Amino acid sequence: MSTPSASLAALPESTVQRILGGRTGRLIHERAKGIDRRAVVPSDLPYSTSAQRRFPIDTLDPAAVRAALLSLAVELGDRLRNRQQAARTVTLTVTLAGRGQVIRSRRLEGGPSAHTDDLRQILYDLYADCGFQRARIRAVTARCEQLQDAARTPEQLSLDPQRDDQLRAETAIDGLNRRFGAGTVGPAAAYGRAV
Repeated sequence: MSTPSASLAALPESTVQRILGGRTGRLIHERAKGIDRRAVVPSDLPYSTSAQRRFPIDTLDPAAVRAALLSLAVELGDRLRNRQQAARTVTLTVTLAGRGQVIRSRRLEGGPSAHTDDLRQILYDLYADCGFQRARIRAVTARCEQLQDAARTPEQLSLDPQRDDQLRAETAIDGLNRRFGAGTVGPAAAYGRAV
C-alpha cells in the first residue's frame, strides 16, 4: 500500500502540472519527491528566556526559595553564555499557594550581563522586594529579557579581584559543563531544593 505522496511522486511531472497548473504542479511534485528549493535561513536568537522551579509542596522555608533562585540564576546564566547573549532586564514571578502571583522586574544596574552572580544578586533583590513574611511559595520563575548579542555588549572593568576570580571560575565551570553535561558543576546550595 503506497502513501498519497509516494503515488504523487510516481506520476510524471507533466501530468501533475496538467491537473494542478504549471507552477503549483511542479512545486507539489517536487515536495512529494522530497525536494525543497527554499533557502534555509537561521532564525534570530530569542528575545527572552525563562526557567521555573516548582516546590514539591508549598514552602515557607526562605533557604529553599533562595536555593531555587540560585538554581535559576545558574541555569539562565549558562543558557545565555552558551547562546552568547546578555540580558538587560530580569523579571521574577513568585507563585503563591493560592495560585496568586507577585511579579517584580528590574534592569541590571551594571548593564547587560550573562554572569551567574549578577543574575543571582538581582533575583535575591527582587525576592526581597516582595516583602514576604510567612507566604507559602509554590513556584518561582525567572525571565531574562531584552537579550542582546554578548559580543556587542561592553564589559565594564571591575577592578575588583573577587569579581575577576568569579568570572574566571565561571569560565572554567562552563567548560566543564560543556564537556561533561549541563549541571555537572555548580553551587552546592542550588541542588536538591526544588523540582
